[in-house]
Amino acid sequence: MHIRIIPVVCMLCLMPALSAQPQDSLKRVDLEEVVVSDAYRLPVTLRSTLLAEVVGKEWLTSHFTGNLVQTLQHIPGVHAMNIGSGFSKPMIRGMGFNRIAVVENGIKQEGQQWGADHGLETDAFNAERVTVIKGPSSLLYGSDAMGGVIELGRVPTPVEPGLSGEAALLGKTVNGTAGASVMLGWKQGRWYLRGRLSAQSYGDYRVPTDTVVYLTRPMPVYGRLKNTAGRETNANLFAEYRYRRYFSSYAWSNSSQKAGFFPGAHGIPDLSRLEDDGNHRNIELPYSRVNHMKVSTRQQYIRERTTWIWDAGFQRNDREEWSAFHTHYGTQSPPERDPDKELAFTLDTYSSALKMKIPGEGKWEHTTGWDLQVQYNRVGGYSFLLPAYRRLTTGWLWLTTWRPVSTLTVSGGLRYDRGRIRVKSYEDPYLKEYLTEMGYSDTEIDAYRWRSYETDRSFGELSGSLGVVWKPARAHQISLNLGRSFRLPGAHELASNGVHHGTFRHEQGDPALDSEQGWQLDLAYSYQRKGVILSLSPFASWYRNYIYLRPSGEWSVLPHAGQVYYYTGARAFFTGAEISAEFRFSCGWDYRVAGEYVYACNRNEHIALPFSPPATLRQTLGWQRERVRVYLEMENISQQNRTDRNEEETAGATLFHMGASAWFRIGTVRPEVRLTAQNLFDRRYYNHLSFYQKVEIPEPGRNFQFVLRLPF
Repeated sequence: MHIRIIPVVCMLCLMPALSAQPQDSLKRVDLEEVVVSDAYRLPVTLRSTLLAEVVGKEWLTSHFTGNLVQTLQHIPGVHAMNIGSGFSKPMIRGMGFNRIAVVENGIKQEGQQWGADHGLETDAFNAERVTVIKGPSSLLYGSDAMGGVIELGRVPTPVEPGLSGEAALLGKTVNGTAGASVMLGWKQGRWYLRGRLSAQSYGDYRVPTDTVVYLTRPMPVYGRLKNTAGRETNANLFAEYRYRRYFSSYAWSNSSQKAGFFPGAHGIPDLSRLEDDGNHRNIELPYSRVNHMKVSTRQQYIRERTTWIWDAGFQRNDREEWSAFHTHYGTQSPPERDPDKELAFTLDTYSSALKMKIPGEGKWEHTTGWDLQVQYNRVGGYSFLLPAYRRLTTGWLWLTTWRPVSTLTVSGGLRYDRGRIRVKSYEDPYLKEYLTEMGYSDTEIDAYRWRSYETDRSFGELSGSLGVVWKPARAHQISLNLGRSFRLPGAHELASNGVHHGTFRHEQGDPALDSEQGWQLDLAYSYQRKGVILSLSPFASWYRNYIYLRPSGEWSVLPHAGQVYYYTGARAFFTGAEISAEFRFSCGWDYRVAGEYVYACNRNEHIALPFSPPATLRQTLGWQRERVRVYLEMENISQQNRTDRNEEETAGATLFHMGASAWFRIGTVRPEVRLTAQNLFDRRYYNHLSFYQKVEIPEPGRNFQFVLRLPF
């Protein structure tokens, strides 16, 4: 559906609600004066020893950006690795990629998350409740949850039968974003059905610079970063059935994204491709196209206080990168079909997880579970990076919780996982011919012509967790958790071998790599009284075989590839803390300050690990009176000079943001309007975690954003 059709659909959906008159005076009770604060964290963390931050629909709406990961980075400890202005991938406490699990409807979302230029395929409009677990979560979620978990949930099902819904509009000035979303829900008897359709379209984004540098070569920018336009469409369907002790749900979603790459940072520099063509919304080569389809179900049954839960799902992630055919070898001819398809990955994932919650004697509760995941990845395109592979993982867990009193929770458990990955071999005939023409010996040619060797590896790992949550007084809460986590190496770490244009280097895997293992200690303290909320969360973690890309100092035999980077394991140490404080005053004013710091060190080399986020501090001063709220925010980003080899340092910056929101009633509809201004003074600054930071492209300039929500 074209994005311009959605506002029309919004109006058609709202017309019955706008004209309807309330029949019951109780339905007219105004709830907008209820202040939602961070107090929701306390009862949630009291039931779990894991450090979890839960944000609801009100919080997500107030920080909405049209991009879920960029919205969540307002939580201390969470960062966004930006790919232009449209897509982002999450990082938690300096960990990202395959070390962060995103869970929706009980199923881990699986795509090509190993790449720095691969974003999260999810609908930001559809997020209603998000739980962020910081730290090792392998006990509950298995591999790929070593750094934390982002779990997407839903608000409770409406109690009253009938039709309900929501319409939303989004606009941004920095790249001309136009977005819209429509959700309709229907409750009748034991059934609840709902669907959502969302779309966004945006153009090339503005940057406060006229020159960027790629491979030491200055390149002009004509006000906007050319070919960074994109579009996104999302569709979601959800059905729920409840009957006595039985509950079932069914979900289907499809996310489709297309976004251009800045041509000055892809392949060999060409100034002619950077000239302004007068169209800021067209998407030319090079670009990426991603489609993620997911279907899942949850079946739950309670018998004699014992709860059985079964989650199952299938998802297909199709990712393609298109670029005008270019070859590193003179003898390679373009493919007859789709000659400009540079890379293609198709990942099919089958998931199943069975859990049983068993009430014990007295204050005890036990949970046991078994899960299974099978993956098939197919590859295509004229450029080789990653071979096809199959992957199977399975695990069993046991978790015990003891609550002797209402103010104390002790929890501990163990998990054992097995994994197997089989990688196909790949011989590059063009490389063999190229090396022959360049005069390499037969021994060297034979060593390099196999870009990927057949690999069959199996892994077995044990993880666990032990923690306690204690509430010594009504205003105080302390939690302590010690966990052992692991992560199985991915196919890219075992078998990649080629030029990765997304990271501007030749990456090479190591089939002999072992899995990552680590220990982490978390401590959290919170204090809450009327008008005051304080929290402090220090952590420390140690990893025996942390896998990262190490520059080899060797020149790649592939032309135009530069230095080879090897995936290798090393001892690593992480430490840091998050701190926040909020003060609410009776005159309507409130003040919040939140900061975070991460120290990541490669203990083998005694240098920093790559992609270490800089320390940040946010201070927000707000005023609220009845249905109106305004705020001013100052964001301090420190300089990041602790970098890995061949990783650029990033200067710090001080940014100012401001915003205002208001809500009112029209019949039974409660419209809400939010206006925000980011980077108010159009400051030129760099995000150390940005995909484009390597080529000295600054973050987007001043942006005014408009959000309209119409629930009915």
